[in-house]
Amino acid sequence: MQRITSATVADLFDIAATRRIEQAAAAALPHHTLMQRAGLAVARLAMAVAPHARTIWIACGPGNNGGDGFEAAVQLQQRGFLPIVTFAGDESRLPPDAGASLQRARDAGVIFAPEPPATWDLAIDALLGIGSTRPPANAMAEWLRQMHAMAAPVLSVDVPSGLNADTGVSSAAPHSATASHRFCATFLTLKPGLFTAQGRDAAGTVWFDDLGCSGTAEPPAARLAGAPAEPPRSHASHKGSYGDVAVIGGASGMAGAALLAGSAALHAGAGRVFVGLLDPGAAPVDLAQPELMLRDANALDLSEMTAVCGCGGGTDIRAVLPRVLATAAALVLDADALNAIANDGALQTQLASRARRGKPTVITPHPLEAARLLNCTAADIQADRLAAARQLASRYGVVAVLKGSGTVIAEGGSTPPVLNPTGNARLATAGTGDVLAGMIGAALAARRPPFEAACEAVWRHGHIADTWPAGAPPLTAGALARQAPC
Repeated sequence: MQRITSATVADLFDIAATRRIEQAAAAALPHHTLMQRAGLAVARLAMAVAPHARTIWIACGPGNNGGDGFEAAVQLQQRGFLPIVTFAGDESRLPPDAGASLQRARDAGVIFAPEPPATWDLAIDALLGIGSTRPPANAMAEWLRQMHAMAAPVLSVDVPSGLNADTGVSSAAPHSATASHRFCATFLTLKPGLFTAQGRDAAGTVWFDDLGCSGTAEPPAARLAGAPAEPPRSHASHKGSYGDVAVIGGASGMAGAALLAGSAALHAGAGRVFVGLLDPGAAPVDLAQPELMLRDANALDLSEMTAVCGCGGGTDIRAVLPRVLATAAALVLDADALNAIANDGALQTQLASRARRGKPTVITPHPLEAARLLNCTAADIQADRLAAARQLASRYGVVAVLKGSGTVIAEGGSTPPVLNPTGNARLATAGTGDVLAGMIGAALAARRPPFEAACEAVWRHGHIADTWPAGAPPLTAGALARQAPC
């Protein structure tokens, strides 16, 4: 069994592909083998998560997910633990494998109870798996509420009950247990829904077991790209070796956003950073960061530069966008630039034409900005983040970075999107998106391919938050920018 971390490189498979992989594996093995292997894997992880546990509550549902729970109960009973099983289902309607596992649990002397025990040291959620299409209700909903209301750890079998394995959208009540108390043992394939939308909160720490069935010809729906390698910087190099970044934004009262993006680009290794502020009354120099070269946005020659456009641009950004789209050698579009493009068909056409001219472009919308670009609602975007990111990339000929929990990076064509596993709620503060735009700009300026530049910058951006010391002051966008690794 493998623990999935931010450094893990792995393919992610949707429900349809997982079903085909499961069917092929089951056909190649003796009857009932997969369920027994899954139950043993759950039991082993349970013992690792709560080695001193005595009472283990296992909530089993009406399908094969429940069968995995019955098998786990058998294994735990044989190892001296006290599993207590509650079953929400009709025994006569269980699938054959699950029915066989139920009988095995009874034969092993496992205790079955109509209600959860008064106290428990570990709860195992084996209620609903990837085949579930309805939200947990009645006893299942109440049992989930109880297990997540307690301080004891919760281990989900395959996926947390109610979680859509493709999209990460959960139909269950929000989980109140802390992330350090949540674990998920997932089998045969890693599922994209575990790593985006509500998936990360619901699953906690993900462990993967292929149940001895490695290797598949199925195409992945997405990928985990792992930790990026540190980019080499030769001794015989100079500032021109790492490119120029021009940040364009900072309308009246919003100069800070552009300066944050510029600071991030600088600390992420750009050779030179120019900041073209749109506020005519802005100071001619940033005394706190004199390395940033402040310029009139209209005076910058972008033909050999990577432009980062939109940070704090307000409505003033609309006037400079046609020239930026036409002339920037490489381009990151963020914030107000995206809002302006969403409201202007001519700018949309100009954006799409950049791909035909071989000009790399990365867009970095949050869900509401993405909704404006696709003429839908933020709820529509969040309902299927992978599909939304692919649609953005295809429609506009760009690399799309759809921000949020489990940021999605997509480009057109057959390349599977990447789901980013780094980052946490420390990033939920003003200006961190501007920092990300600047970091991507620095990677593009160093001539990284746009998809790789986006994946690497997003990973590093989140990794800073993940490694922020627990006792340190709160992470601000300014501190984040100064930590941007080159």
